[in-house]
Amino acid sequence: MKRGSGLDIIRARLIYNPISGREEVKRRLPSILQRLERSGIETSCHATESKGDAIRAASQAAERGFDMVISAGGDGTLNEVVHGLSEHENRPALGILPLGTTNDFARAHGIPKKWEDACDLITKRYTTPVDVGCANDKYFINIAGGGSLTELTYEVPSKLKTMVGQLAYYMKGLEKIAHLNPTQMKITAEGVGEFDEEFMLFLIANSNSVGGFDRLAPNASTNDGVFDVLALRKCNLGEFIRIATMVMRGESVANDPHFIHFRSSRIVVESDRRVQLNLDGEFGGTLPCVFNMLPSHLQVIVDERGETSYRKNGPGRALQL
Repeated sequence: MKRGSGLDIIRARLIYNPISGREEVKRRLPSILQRLERSGIETSCHATESKGDAIRAASQAAERGFDMVISAGGDGTLNEVVHGLSEHENRPALGILPLGTTNDFARAHGIPKKWEDACDLITKRYTTPVDVGCANDKYFINIAGGGSLTELTYEVPSKLKTMVGQLAYYMKGLEKIAHLNPTQMKITAEGVGEFDEEFMLFLIANSNSVGGFDRLAPNASTNDGVFDVLALRKCNLGEFIRIATMVMRGESVANDPHFIHFRSSRIVVESDRRVQLNLDGEFGGTLPCVFNMLPSHLQVIVDERGETSYRKNGPGRALQL
């Protein structure tokens, strides 16, 4: 699509999670629709009712030839929308209203947290190509991980997130920290090599915002065709708390001797033990898993200046719809 003179009508499908972000999207829906309609974006809605619902809704929108699909909710809703779009050859542009708890992908891409500003960004219809990760037969756009601590994002009850927001993750993390144990895993990375040892966790980052922190993988980018991988080696509780404190302070840990850090477009992770996977904050199955990069797989609507209400990113690379 090209940006029109105001007479062009853009057909959009807004897929929203009614309980995301303290139920803000449900309260703001009439105003969101009015704001989009006034700018020539003819928008119909789909409210998700169960897990996997947004995948089906996004897939149907692609099949029906919508110009744009808008994900309104948190990172979990976005993950399902990405999954539904990624399976199609002809994929609508993706707009994002980041109304969830963490909004990692929005943080990394100049997408404002304030709903009015996010709507206005969508109406400008500027896009940039974004890489998508594939984990076996599932997709992720921001982060994949494995290990006991990575499970906390999908173990936190939705009602608790609605009540206390980001604090819910910290509460769950404190509950799990005393029970962390290393797991024997083999990580094989194309162009890098093989690592067969005990790990506390591994993170495969597609963007530089992980769990609301932008210093875990500061050089990760969704348009470079590779993942940034961090694997935390076996360590005792005191060492783990020291590393966690560094992360909380916003300090870089990539060069810490307890971490393995590399970049690759294809990673295989195996283990004899049951290791659950986290894809964009949602349960993604178990090991073994092959992680492949799909470069420039989606066109995502972003701020053409690369600015964001979370922080300043500097100039962005954008194309116009």
